[in-house]
Amino acid sequence: MKSFGEFPENYELIDAGGGRKLERWGTIITIRPEHQAYFVAVLSKKEWLDLANWEFIPKSEGALQGTWKKLKPDAPEEWVFTTDSDAAFTLRITNNKHVGLFPEQYINWEFISSYLDASKRFLNAFAYTGVASVFGRKTGAEVIHCDSVKPMLDWGRQNQLNSGLDGIKWVHEDALKFICREVKRGNTYDLIQLDPPAWGLGAKREKWKLEDLLGTLIFEAFQLLNKSGILIINTYSPKVDIATINRLIREGNIRAAKTENSELWLKATSGKELYFGILTRIYA
Repeated sequence: MKSFGEFPENYELIDAGGGRKLERWGTIITIRPEHQAYFVAVLSKKEWLDLANWEFIPKSEGALQGTWKKLKPDAPEEWVFTTDSDAAFTLRITNNKHVGLFPEQYINWEFISSYLDASKRFLNAFAYTGVASVFGRKTGAEVIHCDSVKPMLDWGRQNQLNSGLDGIKWVHEDALKFICREVKRGNTYDLIQLDPPAWGLGAKREKWKLEDLLGTLIFEAFQLLNKSGILIINTYSPKVDIATINRLIREGNIRAAKTENSELWLKATSGKELYFGILTRIYA
């Protein structure tokens, strides 16, 4: 099943193809690598370059690291991006291809906004720059934001300020280790979101491979849900598909009331469609 994310008018996937995507973030337009864009783009290369403010050049094919090439002399290296819910996020040019926000996740931010209220607790793990944390906090819910990379917590704090909020609880720790400790402490949550990378390093430089640890992560996180809680899992890895997730749920003997799986997609203005991984919701 395909789920096509909707997004406010401030973001636009303009076109995709040739291993790249052309996106508009407010008034700033970027060209970034995208291995799922294996087809031919609608617009020409010249049209892309005429539109864009920045283009990311990877160190090698498929590399996350690289450099940004400025295509317009007045292109800012940092700007504030707002959504139609009055949340505001700092986006910036860094040493990798990401700018601080994953637009395909808007489908989850809408769900978070509709499900949470001031009586609920929300754990955002592998929380990156805290966009989901901000949407959760805007409902009045108690929000715990956990990430192993300290600069991402600092970025998240900036996004909290941008959005006129306070009160998010910041945890600088490996997400899986924190979840396991929370289980031992007997804590529970109404909503948990897991957005783990396909690979990476923990707070103490521990190696992380999603396919090796996803089963443990799902099992432990499910223990933290209260009786009516929901677990959201986002996976973007060629080694993890819906069949893999369902197998891990069975092997973990997770007795969920309901599990929903879908493929996450965005549609470009040009008509091209891009795949962004698997979205899973497990209901306790």
